[in-house]
Amino acid sequence: MSIIGVILIIIVVGVLLYLVNSVIPMDAKVKVVLQVVVILVLLIWLLQVFGLLGGNTFGTTHVK
Repeated sequence: MSIIGVILIIIVVGVLLYLVNSVIPMDAKVKVVLQVVVILVLLIWLLQVFGLLGGNTFGTTHVK
């Protein structure tokens, strides 16, 4: 996966998280939990993509 692909995925995840938080009515605590979970999953995925975290559980390839 190229660095451009990684950046595009980060942008798409950010836009989707923004839309979910602004369009879907939820309690503030639920929004915080959702944001934390999404950010943690994205960080783990980024660490795996850049080869800083062992295992390839999400089926991604390292950035070339």
